[in-house]
Amino acid sequence: MFRINDNFLQLAESYLFSEVARRIAAFKEENPAADVIRLGIGDVTIPLCQAAIEAMHTAVDDEANAATFRGYGPEQGYPFLREAIAEHDYRARGVEIAPDEIFVSDGAKSDTGNIGDILATSNRVAVTDPVYPVYVDTNVMAGRAGTPMPEGGFSRVIYLPVTAENGFVPELPEEKADIIYLCYPNNPTGTALTRSQLKKWVDYAAANGSLILYDSAYEAFIRQDDVPHSIYEIEGAKKVAIEFRSFSKTAGFTGVRCGYTVVPKELKGLDSEGREVGLNHLWNRRQCTKFNGASYISQRGATAIYTPEGQRQAREAVDYYMGNAAMMLAELRKAGFEVFGGENAPYVWLKTPAGTDSWAFFDLLLKECQVAGTPGSGFGPAGEGYFRLTAFNTRENTREALRRIVARFG
Repeated sequence: MFRINDNFLQLAESYLFSEVARRIAAFKEENPAADVIRLGIGDVTIPLCQAAIEAMHTAVDDEANAATFRGYGPEQGYPFLREAIAEHDYRARGVEIAPDEIFVSDGAKSDTGNIGDILATSNRVAVTDPVYPVYVDTNVMAGRAGTPMPEGGFSRVIYLPVTAENGFVPELPEEKADIIYLCYPNNPTGTALTRSQLKKWVDYAAANGSLILYDSAYEAFIRQDDVPHSIYEIEGAKKVAIEFRSFSKTAGFTGVRCGYTVVPKELKGLDSEGREVGLNHLWNRRQCTKFNGASYISQRGATAIYTPEGQRQAREAVDYYMGNAAMMLAELRKAGFEVFGGENAPYVWLKTPAGTDSWAFFDLLLKECQVAGTPGSGFGPAGEGYFRLTAFNTRENTREALRRIVARFG
């Protein structure tokens, strides 16, 4: 009989957000009248901005006309979107990224999970802890993570704790890391790194021949001047880093699906014989084989985000969510919680009450307040004793959820 990939058996029985959904569904079944407010999974609630809608309507009309019909598009993305990204997301910030270093996809989650296809399984991986589960899980699937440990985590993964004790700033690894995942502004903690703090990681990668996989999906939420929007704002980063971005949260594309990955031509790794090989070429080859490209309609919608109207409308949505985050910080502190994040990201990270673990707090909040969040332990061992809430719900629902929490804990 055929064999399966045993690495999948090393994974937890269910994906974190699937388990959250299962518990909410079970609670709703037992309490059908309960009005559960979801502040857990980071899905958006504001409809797509008008600029994107109009552009996608036009694109649909294009598909209905033989003269403008588009079939298979380029796997790397249409030039009109790649050029808009290069101009507005990079050149406008003083960073020179060429359009052919940009690869359009169906979202950052896909690319951060798939990037391991072009990297050897012998590489040692380092992740901040807590961390977005996809980074670890996909390395487990590839056989790069080792075996599960009794205390949580995997034997070949280097965990870099980010907690209140170190100000949520990870220390450089004591042992050599070949691949380093960094997500800033951070999911799940909602915290950010300053320019000087990020430079230490670029310098480390340059000195140790390491690769940084930099997830900047939440860069549009940055408010502080000293927090970089791209790792390529740091000198030397194009030789050591791949950057992932998404239109999901910045422009409400969670259902439309569109994002992109930047793989600079300067970035090189070693093959098994010690020869330098460009990663831009490898990723292009991978995409041409295993990806058919994001849809023409979604790419037209994404391009419209870079028009003056599109930028204004997207910014209004981001400001709305950050208004929710500010309200969450104020009200949760009023209720006596120690809270973090929420200033440069749409996530608020709070310490659970003393003696209450993350999943127990999830159940308590669900049953007594009918509010759902995400247990910190689901993001890694150092997430135990913490809890994530998102600012992506409506203002009215967010206000009501906070009222319930303050009434219960304040």
